[in-house]
Amino acid sequence: MQTINFDPLWQQKYKAMLSTAKEAATRLAAGQRVFIATGCAEPVALVQAMVNRAAELTDLEIIHLLTKGEAPYAAPELAECFRVNSFFIGHNVRSQIQVGQGDYTPIMLSELPGLFNSGRMPIDIALIQVTPPDQHGRVSLGISVDIVKSAAENASLVIALVNDKMPFTFGDSLLDINDLDILVPTSTPLLERASKPIHPATATIARHIAALIEDGSTIQFGMGRVPGIGRIPPAVMTCLKDKHDLGIHTEMLTDSVIDLLESGAVTGKNKTIDRGRVVASFCMGSKRLYDLVNQNPLFCFKPSDYVNDPYIISRNEKMVAINMAMAIDLTGQVCVDSAGEKFYSGMGGQIDFNRGAARSKDGKPIIVCPALDNKGLSRIVTRLRPGSGVGITRGDVHYVVTEHGVAYLHGKTVQERALALISIANPDCREDLFKEAIAANLIRHEYAGVEGSFVVRAAGKQKLITLDDGTQVTLRPIKPTDEQGIKNLVYTLSQESLYYRFMTHTKQFGAKQILDFIYVDHRKNVAVVITVPEGHDEDIIGIGRYFLDERSNRAEVAFMVRDEWQHRGIGSILFNRLVTIAKQSGIAGFTAEVLRDNRKMQNIFNRSGFKVVQLLEDDVYSFSLDF
Repeated sequence: MQTINFDPLWQQKYKAMLSTAKEAATRLAAGQRVFIATGCAEPVALVQAMVNRAAELTDLEIIHLLTKGEAPYAAPELAECFRVNSFFIGHNVRSQIQVGQGDYTPIMLSELPGLFNSGRMPIDIALIQVTPPDQHGRVSLGISVDIVKSAAENASLVIALVNDKMPFTFGDSLLDINDLDILVPTSTPLLERASKPIHPATATIARHIAALIEDGSTIQFGMGRVPGIGRIPPAVMTCLKDKHDLGIHTEMLTDSVIDLLESGAVTGKNKTIDRGRVVASFCMGSKRLYDLVNQNPLFCFKPSDYVNDPYIISRNEKMVAINMAMAIDLTGQVCVDSAGEKFYSGMGGQIDFNRGAARSKDGKPIIVCPALDNKGLSRIVTRLRPGSGVGITRGDVHYVVTEHGVAYLHGKTVQERALALISIANPDCREDLFKEAIAANLIRHEYAGVEGSFVVRAAGKQKLITLDDGTQVTLRPIKPTDEQGIKNLVYTLSQESLYYRFMTHTKQFGAKQILDFIYVDHRKNVAVVITVPEGHDEDIIGIGRYFLDERSNRAEVAFMVRDEWQHRGIGSILFNRLVTIAKQSGIAGFTAEVLRDNRKMQNIFNRSGFKVVQLLEDDVYSFSLDF
């Protein structure tokens, strides 16, 4: 580990630059633009000294990315003195901005340093916090490099709180002390951000996300939060401890990264750039986290125009970006920074990382959208509320995750998107969304005939099965999004398989026939499929289903298996699963009509171990099985 030797005589060397916070605040004047450092690196003493002079100041514009302190400058009674302009709306300024007493500048994090560097947003004074200088006269920005470095390099006057409690971090975090103007020594604990209990819905979402993350992936954990359930990334990290050789490239680090690192899941050895290092631009957490990053070469803190650059992000293969949405419509438009007309957060790095991960080889941009908001309303909507800001367009969206499952939208039609999103919406909202989508012409009108049958079985009903030859297949209930998969299955059947299943040689299937396969109630009308992975999706290679005759309490059963997958036990797997479901539903047995030449189906019934009665008539066997 590299050791940093701080200059014990620094205050003597730079005596002319030393000041108290109160004296430094006298340099502020009316009409200036004042920058405040990010998150837990906020120089609280300098901010308070500024606010103490409120009676002498008017029309100061306070700009920041996100601050963790109490933001006393945002108090309504000080509106004539200070006006907030935030690049990401935190809880401490949200109410003022929502009532028009502050401003919000929507901009991507990757572009913010350029705003300062170009002079398009001149900064009069920057209030920052740094470490004491080392023997070479260099100070570290510590836990907040992000846009702070650019602000400090471009401000007309830099007032720095020099705190020996600030961690010295590596990367691109250094400033020459001679580039600072006023130094205010202190020895004060940094602001901390407490970890909160994980919401049950958050934990479920985290498990869905973890299932998408492969060993060797590099991950970004977004900085946003969703009202009602909080932040998703900490929950995701707890689900990744069994992964191998993960990398981290993210704008913000929290305490959750500590346990993930200690689990050994993160090595960074497969990262294409910054190999072996955890890359971030700032961190917000506890003293435990600050102690970990202090003088630790594992961590590399760099400015936002590097960390959030979509090109830099894309250079990491298997880049996974995890970001949160306020709402998403059925076409895939993602609202990222507002709740209707009310601004809530900001763009942050969401768009940067979504684009970077999309361009990464085998990358996965993931949007997290809890199914319900804190008022119990669906976040998946037919149309976004007026005023909602679209940050991720229909063309940019890839994965969407709720606590009810995963929808992959990229390259999908509007109808496929609508069906996929309805399938992961809150179950109580699905029928209404389905009807609204038909009325809005997002779903074809012939689907109106299946209203009342939009049923999605829980993800827990899915099972991974290994065939005798070692091939892994997935057995699961059929879903409303399986239309194309069923079409692919029935239209690739050989003439023989087609005849055995439908007793016809025609391959002409109407829309209603296909929909009848998919829209089942999973009680009287049950269907299960077996799939294999195919790109970002899956291929259906077999389907089994039954229809209950309530008068006899027996169900008619039938199967289809793609020709190249026959003779591999697929039919038996489907049959056994349907038997289990039927028994759980109290069904007495199965019936089936099987052609005389279809010995494969006959064998499944005759070898089932149940009492079987068969009757041959006109080359068709009528089977009856008792459970």
